Amino acid sequence: MTTVQEPTGYTQRLDELDELDALKRAARLGPDPAATERQHAKGKLTARERIDLLLDPGSFVEVEPLRRHRATGFGLEARRPHTDGVITGWGTVDTRTVFVYASDFRIFGGALGEAHAQKIHKIMDMAVTAGAPLVSLNDGAGARIQEGVTALAGYGGIFRRNTRASGVIPQISVMLGPCAGGAAYSPALTDFVFVVRDIAQMFITGPDVVRTVTGEQVTHDELGGADIHASVSGVAHFVYDDEQSCLSDVRALLSMLPANNRELPPVAFTADPADRQTTALTDLVPLDGNRPYDIREVLAEIVDDGDYFEVQATWATNLVCALARLDGQVVGVVASQPMSLAGVLDIDASEKGARFVQFCDAFNIPLLTLVDVPGFLPGVGQEHAGIIRRGAKLLYAYCNATVPRISLVLRKSYGGAYIVMDSLSIGTDLALAWPTNEIAVMGAEAAADVVFRREIAASENPAATRDRKIAEYREELVHPYYAAERGLIDDVIDPRDTRGVLIRAFAMLAGKDTDLPRRKHGNPPQ
Repeated sequence: MTTVQEPTGYTQRLDELDELDALKRAARLGPDPAATERQHAKGKLTARERIDLLLDPGSFVEVEPLRRHRATGFGLEARRPHTDGVITGWGTVDTRTVFVYASDFRIFGGALGEAHAQKIHKIMDMAVTAGAPLVSLNDGAGARIQEGVTALAGYGGIFRRNTRASGVIPQISVMLGPCAGGAAYSPALTDFVFVVRDIAQMFITGPDVVRTVTGEQVTHDELGGADIHASVSGVAHFVYDDEQSCLSDVRALLSMLPANNRELPPVAFTADPADRQTTALTDLVPLDGNRPYDIREVLAEIVDDGDYFEVQATWATNLVCALARLDGQVVGVVASQPMSLAGVLDIDASEKGARFVQFCDAFNIPLLTLVDVPGFLPGVGQEHAGIIRRGAKLLYAYCNATVPRISLVLRKSYGGAYIVMDSLSIGTDLALAWPTNEIAVMGAEAAADVVFRREIAASENPAATRDRKIAEYREELVHPYYAAERGLIDDVIDPRDTRGVLIRAFAMLAGKDTDLPRRKHGNPPQ
């Protein structure tokens, strides 16, 4: 009988592989089972559980799972867990590559140190090089105090990379735990911020510091909870009650975005006919310009299968921003909302719209603007808070946008707000209107009070004279075809044909190619 001899070093190689397997298994399991139990007891998933929900099953490839810090002092040299509290790598979402990093709160409370930061820097650089979206799953206690200024420098490297990647690849931040101090700035530099209620907060200075400095008593959620940032500060774009639905919607958002600024958004099949009549629109929008209606119902009637993805739904509610599809093609929608403040533009709405327009333009997403705006919100508060400077942000964003742009006036469009809401004069490619439109400097009532003030005051019957002058002004300058006669809109369309007209128009504009003047960058109003 012949004995088969094992190759030299075979047993040693097996030992090495066993050691590698043990190290990686330990890194995957985390510091100890008790830490995982504590995370679950707070109603929170672990970093790896979150990654598994975000990415396609089995697609995650980890980078630097065996990385450990090299800091000393304050007992750090005795605690050197693998991963150093952040898991980095890439995988797929609906088979498309996505890069991700996730704070592991079980290790140093997810606090950022030198090695931790370097792992994030590497994965951010890889995302830009590969031209793929980056998602951060944030659940950390800020800078690792034991490492001092080295940790702060790590944040600086993240901020610089966030800024360099802006407009190059989509960046999404998901807030799944505390985020304080400088750590809050990275999410603010990204394109979209998702926040889960109760478990996540964001603030620069926490409740203890606020109480010490100002004497104000405030809880973590009152200061920087999900609903505060969704409805008051405007920091959060989306808010959820649980991590599962949050991460499901991150996947849904990614399905509508291109991988980078060199690609077009992905096209989806739809069974919704391109020439479907939008008959319901004739009932949804009242003829009386002072009666409110929900623009979201109009949007649902126009877009594929009534489905759209609204951004910042509870902040600046007088303007609706959403991603939707028309005949399978992604479009960004900016729409007046008559249900809130009659649809006027104010500071918050202008800033909300400007950021959304800039995002769509950066990532080749055509823009549809639905207009029913009575003007800018008047008042001392708005003027003193900088409505001129901050309202100009929306104007700048539209004027600077080179993607296909279509505006549609549903009812009224008055004053400076008419210009700002993507009129022909600032570069929209196609300006349309329904036959109920009123495009003017201001409403007939207000205009009559200004133009005919003396004549009305001097008449024997001021009320009757005012009514007559309003009718004269409306007939002369505010009738639905005044703007069309002067070439200020391209066509007046039947509301029932809205969907088909828009789809054909965007198809025509698909090959649009516009170059801005050569420059380093613009200087938008801040």
